[in-house]
This record gives sequence, structure tokens and C-alpha cells, in this order.
Amino acid sequence: MWDPAKYLDYADLRGRPFYDLIGRIGAEAPRRVVDLGCGPGNLTAALGERWPGARIEAADSSPEMVAAARAAGVDARLLDVHDWTPEPDTDVVVTNAVLQWVPDHRELLRRWVRRLPPGAWLAMQVPGNFDAPSHVLTRRLAAELAPEVELRGEDAVGEPLEYAELLANEGCVVDAWETTYAQRLSGENAVLEWISGTALRPVRAALPEPDWQSFRAALAKRLDEAYPPRPDGTTWFPFRRIFVVARSGV
Repeated sequence: MWDPAKYLDYADLRGRPFYDLIGRIGAEAPRRVVDLGCGPGNLTAALGERWPGARIEAADSSPEMVAAARAAGVDARLLDVHDWTPEPDTDVVVTNAVLQWVPDHRELLRRWVRRLPPGAWLAMQVPGNFDAPSHVLTRRLAAELAPEVELRGEDAVGEPLEYAELLANEGCVVDAWETTYAQRLSGENAVLEWISGTALRPVRAALPEPDWQSFRAALAKRLDEAYPPRPDGTTWFPFRRIFVVARSGV
């Protein structure tokens, strides 16, 4: 279960990669702009502002996120990305922090670009920090306290060059890169709170409340050792992201 409120606690920091991503899309007057994995809809609204003449299509696989997006005025629908097919007028597709949850997303990328019209833009952004202490420590603790929970490992996403090659082989012009944001988080157990809205979601969904609280307490201690709080109470958190913007063959 996704918690839109927890996700929006860090709306500014989570939104920055999105704006860096769409800033590299060169579409001038797209007919249809699609946001796959629209979340609570706060970033989908920015697509409408960027391209006011476009039809905005938004979807998410989480009922909670779809409800939040609709409450924010976004016409979102409940949809698994595997079930999405581009309409003939789709000129821009954005998938922001979604495909790391989809093991077969490489095949989806191939399928999508083959069905997009010539000159369409496909933009994706995924976390590149599955080998960071935040995720490694979470997987280790889950193996100890919640072995029934399956968490994505370092193979959840590829490197920029892999995606560049994959999409170039499909006839696309590709721009692929990575960025590590040095984020300064505030508050107690800052890194734990940050990943609670994303990486820890499968653990939270699987454990009864007492076990979840025990897991949180144990992980908080390990994370504070890996990411020591500064004297002023803030914590530096390196946040690596992988970006790809591709244009289908013209």
C-alpha cells in the first residue's frame, strides 16, 4: 500500500529529478502527454503547465495514489504499466521513479518505443542507489527479521549506458546520464523516514504492527550509524538517480 501523504512529505526533493528529466524533452507541441506512475498527481500537473495544448493521460497502479491524484484535480486512472499501450497520438511518455518496481521493464521499453509514432519522446528516471547503505542494510535486516519479504536488489535497474544501448538498438536517439543529489534531510531518523515512503513499503505491508515497529527501531539504529546526523540535527543523504530520454526514429 502506498501512502500519498508520506510520499509528499518530501515533495520538493522527490520532485527535483522529475524536473531535471522533463527539462531534456524537446517536444514543442505534443498532442498527448502520458504520465505512467503519476503518484499523487502533483508532478503530473507540471506536464499540463509545460504543454497546455496537450491531452494529459495519467495512470498509476496504486488505488491510494490514484485517489490522491484525482483529489488534486488530475484525471488519473488505475492501471498496471504492463497493460498500457500508446495511443496513435502519443508524443511524450514520462515514467518517473516507477520502472525499478517492474522486473521486466527493459522489455516494456522496447515494446513502447516500437509502438510510439515517429519522433515521440520517452523519458524515464529510476533510483540508482540499490547498492547504497540505505538499501543494503534494509535487505540485510529483512533477511533476518522478515525473510518472507522480497526486496529488489542491485539488479533492479541498469546503468545509463545499458539503457542507451537498448534504446539505440530500437532506432532511438538517446540521452542517458546519472546524477547524485547531496540531500540534506532534517529530523530524527531522517534516512529511515525518507525510505519509509518508498523502499520500505513492501516490508511495512508484510509485517503486523508490532513486528514493523521492531523492524523500524532496529533499522533506524543501523541507518544512523551509516548516515551520522550532523550537530545541527540534519543528515546528508546521497541520492543517485539514472535518467534516460529517447526519441523514437524519425
